[in-house]
Amino acid sequence: MTYTTQPGTGTGPGRLTFLALNGSERPDGNIVHALRRVEEILAGQQADLEIVRLWDLRLSPCGPCGDCNFRTRPCALDDGLRPLIDRMAAADALIYATSVHGFGSAPTMPTFIERSGTGHLRFDRVLTNKVGGVLVTGRRYSHVETHNHLLNNVLLNRMIVPGHGFPSVLFGNEKGEVLDDEEGMEMLRRMVIRMARLARVLREHRELTGADLLADEYAGERDRCPVALPAPRSA
Repeated sequence: MTYTTQPGTGTGPGRLTFLALNGSERPDGNIVHALRRVEEILAGQQADLEIVRLWDLRLSPCGPCGDCNFRTRPCALDDGLRPLIDRMAAADALIYATSVHGFGSAPTMPTFIERSGTGHLRFDRVLTNKVGGVLVTGRRYSHVETHNHLLNNVLLNRMIVPGHGFPSVLFGNEKGEVLDDEEGMEMLRRMVIRMARLARVLREHRELTGADLLADEYAGERDRCPVALPAPRSA
């Protein structure tokens, strides 16, 4: 399992690439323990896992410019997101992973969602038809609410989420304690296996036909969107 903010190497021919976006600031927290299990599961599915620890990027909340809803080009702020988005676009599957903080996602994850979505992905939905999954860990509260927050953003980016039963939410407080959540770990196992199998089908179709099985008519919400956007208010 690679902990890096640089492109991964060593992916063998025919192997799937999973990219996990870790929103937790803790280098050895329960998210990491859960993702180690994900790596083990993926090994049996001929897939490799790379983790990006969002905390290591130069992310900051959107500023006061206020033109995000009216821009026709991606944000020019240099915060390390553009290379990461390119890697997300190259992966076969993505896992959004966060711990619960203050009844919601760990702070880095919402910042990443805002900066990547508003600043970049709305102009070119490069994650369309990627296979997506969500993983949430926490002590006891707000797992499902946090899961739904991430899931809605995965769906906003037109990714494909395979149903696997109950959400992949893991209960645990101390480091590694989530591994004792048998039902949660089983849901995680089912999610990862179904993600890998679906990603394999989609990749094989592209290799056989040279086309995306679920081609999308619209690539972005700006200059190619059929619905006119309102003009910005005058000062």
